[in-house]
Amino acid sequence: MRMSLVWMVLGWSILFCASTSLAETGTPASRPAYLIPVQIPYNAPPEPEFPEIEQATPAPEVLSEKELKRAEALLPLLEGRQELYIIAEFVHLGKPVVPVLVKSLKMPGSRLRYNAIETLKIINDPRAVPDLLDVARDDEEATRVRAHALRVAVRVAPVEVLPTLQTLVKDHADTIRRTVAFECRYVRRPESVFLLIELLADQEKYVSVTARDSLWLLTRRVGPPHDWQGSTHEQRVAWAKEWKAWWDETLKNREAAPNTPQSEPVS
Repeated sequence: MRMSLVWMVLGWSILFCASTSLAETGTPASRPAYLIPVQIPYNAPPEPEFPEIEQATPAPEVLSEKELKRAEALLPLLEGRQELYIIAEFVHLGKPVVPVLVKSLKMPGSRLRYNAIETLKIINDPRAVPDLLDVARDDEEATRVRAHALRVAVRVAPVEVLPTLQTLVKDHADTIRRTVAFECRYVRRPESVFLLIELLADQEKYVSVTARDSLWLLTRRVGPPHDWQGSTHEQRVAWAKEWKAWWDETLKNREAAPNTPQSEPVS
């Protein structure tokens, strides 16, 4: 019995080894084919049909007397649960509503005035810039409202805001000075570089760091490596002098550059 079992195991082993060697030495044509399951054909779903959407009423080019009164009645609602809806109403009316909207800049409620400034930013009408600058220069106004008015004015009319930036560079609120340091990067004028160099020596470290970042964006000058985050006020004053010396030399070289080419152009 034991011998028969041994012969049986030996026979199965020989058959297994022989089948494995034949499978490995056989040609691809002689090997058994395997079926790979694939996705069966299907019909694409029909295209969805959307109903035609009614177009919104176009904004008027000139507001009637009735629309002006309605716009003035909506001003107090810029602060409240419906403030987003009211902002959308003013944005829909567009630039003709700007003379009415600037009246809210003198209404009580800092949130109301802030939302009015945001609405003027969306409308993007340069006529609102003088009123926005009045808010930015108002020392009795909330700091966040002043800073937002300055930001919006720079976005709408950068060059027109430059005199106000020169005034606010010595403002008593460090938040306003930081706003000046940040917004100068959008006023691509040589005067902005002078303002930023002055802000490098600011008492507040984060104002100085913001001015340094804006200077890099305007001039692409990295300068010597300094530890601005761990700096003292005396160090920042010295580093500001380095920037001023570099900028004066840059302006001098630019003025001395020839206006005409030194050689004739190749035809």
